[in-house]
Amino acid sequence: MKKMLTLLISLSLVAVAAGCGTKARDAQKAAAPVKTKDTITVAWYPNESGAELKTAREELGKVIATATGKKVEHKTTTDYIIAIEAIASGSADLAYMGPQGYVEANAKNNKVQPLVVPSGESGTLEDAVYYSWLSVRKGDEEAYKSGNGFSIDNIAGKKFSFVSNSSTSGFKVPSANIVNYFSKKDKFKSLTADDLLQGGKDKFFGEVLFGGSHQGAAVNLLTSKADVAAFCDTCVANYVDLSSGTANTAGAVYKVKQGAAEPFNTQVGKEFSLISVTPVLNSPFAINTGTISAEDLKKLRDAFISDAVTKNTNIFLPKDSKDSGLFKQKTGKEKFLPVEDAFFNPVRMLSK
Repeated sequence: MKKMLTLLISLSLVAVAAGCGTKARDAQKAAAPVKTKDTITVAWYPNESGAELKTAREELGKVIATATGKKVEHKTTTDYIIAIEAIASGSADLAYMGPQGYVEANAKNNKVQPLVVPSGESGTLEDAVYYSWLSVRKGDEEAYKSGNGFSIDNIAGKKFSFVSNSSTSGFKVPSANIVNYFSKKDKFKSLTADDLLQGGKDKFFGEVLFGGSHQGAAVNLLTSKADVAAFCDTCVANYVDLSSGTANTAGAVYKVKQGAAEPFNTQVGKEFSLISVTPVLNSPFAINTGTISAEDLKKLRDAFISDAVTKNTNIFLPKDSKDSGLFKQKTGKEKFLPVEDAFFNPVRMLSK
């Protein structure tokens, strides 16, 4: 199924990146000098707050500390909103967050600006995407097949798990896809994203759950609390292996691997199938320019895009690594790239 949203995001990548203005940089130059801080606080979403990613967080902390000469404090969270509010309020200076969370933080405080995003496999912004999945338990996928492909027609009335309503790939993108698809049918012609937030007898879904993290949404599916779940590829990559099919393609089957960390440690061997896949703009490291000086901002950007970071195997895991990490080399071209606010305009459009 060729989704309007897929087309919008895919075709916007180059144009938006190429058309980014210098508004953020001009604002930084015009702003009053920022008082130097001794400690830089980094906020992390629940997805990246687990113990298995401590090494990756601390390695990035070392990069920040070396670049600025400041102490680094990691603020792990249990809720998207905590991280979003932290960077918007200035109680955190830096945050790794999804595109929707960044857009929300920027709307609260326009001093929140993107610092860098991980590139795509080409080493550019052209394919700087990850993937939003709709998944069902292995064995249930037959109900969602249509000809040689898959259809989401039968998700109506099911128990459904999102991640958080501030999640891009775990709510914003899948809800937009669902509304776009079903609103063409007479029965659901008035359907809105807000209608998907709660389940019930007279609602679109029979029951709606929020996993709180992508891992949580996936576990809701595997434990049969949900029949269908939305979560992304990158956030569960440390816990699952491709069992059959083509990665990031409807019909692919993934299995929870041996030794998977919490919360997948009790789900080892369980499988799920993808019934819908949509590309999403990569997640930024965002910075609060009201709490980080222009001098430190430049130092941080230069450090993140440096060869030293690109080649740091604790930050970009080697292709054949079995370790858990935030980023992984697939082609050897992956790296961090500077990006500006306008890059995320396609995500803003989802709320209009």
